[in-house]
Amino acid sequence: MLAVLGAGSWGTALAIHLARKGAQVVLWGHDPDEVEALCRDRENRRYLPGIPLPEGIAPSLDLPACVCSADDILLAVPSHAFAKICEQIAVARPQLSALAWATKGFDPASHELLSEVAARQLPSCELAALSGPSFANEVARKLPTAITVAANNPSHAERVVSFLHGDNLRAYTSDDLIGVQIGGATKNVMAIAAGISDGLGFGANARAALITRGLHEITQLGLAMGGRHDTFMGLAGLGDLALTCTDDQSRNRRLGLALADGRDIAAARREIGQEVEGIATAREVRMLAQRFGVEMPITEQTYQVLYEGLRPKTAVHNLLSRQAKAE
Repeated sequence: MLAVLGAGSWGTALAIHLARKGAQVVLWGHDPDEVEALCRDRENRRYLPGIPLPEGIAPSLDLPACVCSADDILLAVPSHAFAKICEQIAVARPQLSALAWATKGFDPASHELLSEVAARQLPSCELAALSGPSFANEVARKLPTAITVAANNPSHAERVVSFLHGDNLRAYTSDDLIGVQIGGATKNVMAIAAGISDGLGFGANARAALITRGLHEITQLGLAMGGRHDTFMGLAGLGDLALTCTDDQSRNRRLGLALADGRDIAAARREIGQEVEGIATAREVRMLAQRFGVEMPITEQTYQVLYEGLRPKTAVHNLLSRQAKAE
């Protein structure tokens, strides 16, 4: 049996995909009302309306029972909840041997990669991170998707790929656990910037330049933190960045559009109605850039908009007025 922890859009979509492949899946959620609705409606009407839950999915509120009964565990919770869930897993099953997650972000308290958080809480665990260009709705609707599974042990990556890989979802393995996590997290910051640029009407040229220079920032930070260059040219880097910067299914891009339209962050978040990981990640990436001595001007201007009250149009002007230099 597989346990998917997190009954939001991504966790539900992954549970649906796994159950369609014939797996027995327990889908844990923290909200009693939402779990009750999943059991009653056999559908996640809040996040994935119109897509029924296969018979193989059993919604649950009992985290320890889910963890203790599962052969494999897949986390799909927001990054701010990741450490707490790992702690609860460690209490329920301290000798857990393997863990995978589809969360993209950094730990907001310690500023660590999620793999560092998991390794501290579950020191005997083999770890794997899922990333790449993947919208939950499209996975749930059986549309073609490709992702990367990075692990600290190749056999664990292959095991995770074995239960994920299917007709509509192609999974590739990687041993660059650091790079895959950095690519998946930092692209959300660039998506906010892309949304701002498009919302201000700056056009396709500006968007292409922003994506290209954003990839450069992501790569430089990733290399400084121990990732590999080829990772950022693949699904977990360029692929995820291009998707989230260009399609309005991206919550981070929609946040940028809303900010460009004059709405404040609180109003934009209410309108989106789901976690917008790029808000917290902008702060974390800025701190990491300072720590590792990496120049990240797009990240800096996005941070200034989110946390220092800088007007979006001024942020774009600041980027365009930077001193000319070699690419």
